[in-house]
Amino acid sequence: MIGMAVVGYGYWGPNLVRNIADTPGVQLLTVCDLQPERLASVKGRYPAVTVTSDYEELLRDPRIHAIAIATPVSSHFRLAMSALMAGKHVFVEKPITPSAEEAQRLVDEAERRGLVLAVDHTFVHTSAVRKMRELVGSELGDIYYYDSVRVNLGLFQHDVSVIWDLAVHDLSIIDYVIPEKPVAVSATGVSHVAGEPENIAYLNLFFESNLIAHIHVNWLAPVKLRRTLIGGSRQMIVYDDLEPSEKIKVYDKGITLTGGQPLQGGKDVYQMMVGYRTGDMRAPHLDVVEALGSEIREFLHCIEHNGTPVADGQAGLRVVSVLEAATRSLAQRGRVMELQPARRVA
Repeated sequence: MIGMAVVGYGYWGPNLVRNIADTPGVQLLTVCDLQPERLASVKGRYPAVTVTSDYEELLRDPRIHAIAIATPVSSHFRLAMSALMAGKHVFVEKPITPSAEEAQRLVDEAERRGLVLAVDHTFVHTSAVRKMRELVGSELGDIYYYDSVRVNLGLFQHDVSVIWDLAVHDLSIIDYVIPEKPVAVSATGVSHVAGEPENIAYLNLFFESNLIAHIHVNWLAPVKLRRTLIGGSRQMIVYDDLEPSEKIKVYDKGITLTGGQPLQGGKDVYQMMVGYRTGDMRAPHLDVVEALGSEIREFLHCIEHNGTPVADGQAGLRVVSVLEAATRSLAQRGRVMELQPARRVA
């Protein structure tokens, strides 16, 4: 039986606690939070679970083999590094850290100690996103674009901008679904609340091929939208996460290009003739599973069998590297930032 503890019982912590408590093969031993009223809520719902405001108690407890961290981003590195150094496996909320350097240090520490480091990139564990990965690899053909809108009214964050709160989801989906990795990023955005981080932003990701990705994130929209388009040379996908039943729709639509006649007296320039192809739409069947529960089960399986999570520390590092570069681009009004391979920190 694997013993686990959860740090942070605010917005996401209750979901973690519920899923861990309901998962066979794991025992939820302790929940840690600094606010007494939150700990009282835990005790009321889970009487057998120990509660504490002292994080060091978790590190000293030999019964606790793994710690799930659901605290503000600024505390992720300190808490995760302390857990790894205490020999605990770590499951940390997204984004893994506020900087690529800190993420790399966590990756190195986990590898050095043979511990599992998993990042809560929840969407890569949904049936819809896994189906998209399958379709991208088998049916769509060459991928032309990824275009996403992820907007709603709130929740405004005080410690991170909207790209660290919302765009992180699309970046993790792109990292999982698209075989290529981005080589550059640009971002523009603005804050409408004095002294606070950007609440609306637009990101563009560039790749070695002619694939381009565009992400629109916004805390100041009148409606909630979670819609993604993926265009391929053979088929196209519409993914609407708010759709209750048919979240994925696959369209047999696209264009065909044929070379035209030479222009301007035989110069080596050809006019391209565009033909449009319109076929059927289908909505693949998707399993109804809670993504967070799947994540927890995968995390436990990796601990027991020395495996690697789908969203491991390296995936978290790649996403944070893009977020960091996008933040620099924001400060320079959309300047394109090249993405360098992460360097190991000694």
